[in-house]
Amino acid sequence: MEAYLYEWLGLIVRWLHVIFGIAWIGASFYFVWLDNNLREPPEWKKQQGIKGDLWAIHGGGIYEVAKYHLGPDQMPTQLHWFKWEAYSTWLSGMALLVLVYYLGSTGYLIDPARADISTTTGIVIGLGTLVAVMAVYEAMIRSPLADNGKVFGLMLFGILVLVDWGLFQVFSGRGAFIHVGAVIGTIMVANVFLGIVPSQRALVSVLEQGREPDERVTRLAALAKLRSTHNNYLTLPVLFIMISNHYPLLYGHPHGWAILAAIGFITAFARHYFNLRHRQINRPSILVTAAVMTALLIWVIAPPGSTSMAKNGTQVDDATVTTIVETHCLACHAANPSHPGFQSAPAGVRLDELSLVMTFSDKVRQAAVLSHYMPLGNSTGMTEQERQQLGQWLDAQQAVD
Repeated sequence: MEAYLYEWLGLIVRWLHVIFGIAWIGASFYFVWLDNNLREPPEWKKQQGIKGDLWAIHGGGIYEVAKYHLGPDQMPTQLHWFKWEAYSTWLSGMALLVLVYYLGSTGYLIDPARADISTTTGIVIGLGTLVAVMAVYEAMIRSPLADNGKVFGLMLFGILVLVDWGLFQVFSGRGAFIHVGAVIGTIMVANVFLGIVPSQRALVSVLEQGREPDERVTRLAALAKLRSTHNNYLTLPVLFIMISNHYPLLYGHPHGWAILAAIGFITAFARHYFNLRHRQINRPSILVTAAVMTALLIWVIAPPGSTSMAKNGTQVDDATVTTIVETHCLACHAANPSHPGFQSAPAGVRLDELSLVMTFSDKVRQAAVLSHYMPLGNSTGMTEQERQQLGQWLDAQQAVD
């Protein structure tokens, strides 16, 4: 019953995290699109302090949106703030990190083949990395470096790649991926909490007092705009990481850190096309280049055509494979798992019959033979010879079919 309830808890938190993430990223995309599509208003609107306007149709109605240069002559009694979407996404994401990686199966976080550390040490490294990177980012954006967007962007990308590589030295591939995502998400929510919202509060305060914004408020507004832009470019990489735990071919690859860095660059680069397009600058070459880079990445990391070949040419019999599966797989991937962390077979992958092993042959091959991701953290001590035998048996069965 405990495992059953724990699984439901994980499902609910994950569901909330996705819902909050959609709300946050959707609002981010919308307001960037809105800012880039504002047009110069007619003179009578300018006299009212309106900087730009936009007309749109949605849900059976026509909308008129106006952005003030500073604010209206009289502040409205109800002003909508967009912040809880960000806070809720981060809080639910951290809850999920704790449930799945810190309190769940240790194999999700720790890979003894990389670093034989305790879960406690892993937690300290993970949370410490989040705090350290956020502190470095805050120092950078509050420095004169913020005035040079290209240099700032390159330095931030370099820092994230360094963190990516470092985490892959101590965590499992999946654990490293999710912590890079947590680092990016922490930067993004810190941008909201430490920069964007304080800037908005400062602006509202001076407007309510009937004063013109001073240099401090103007600087805060400029930095808030920069932070919002950074968040916009980070959305696609963090979205990819949110779904990456379903794809061990990426995080289970020996060079998974480089794959993550490449995908992060490609997705942020693709996002640049849409940001330009919203400003009526059409550069389809950006999307073409991103597609070519993606195809090149797929080709570079593609596994060999045959997963394994026995050097002595002997065949692997069913009994040998049955023993391998029973020893290393059935604690989790069975109708009634004996592993305390699972109420049912993860992702519905059952391997308690050889026919089922063939049904899920592609997943078995990728997770246990190619990426070595399974068993989790290799807690059962699966040998390279056993992986070779399993791969050879799968090859033989497919050849027969």
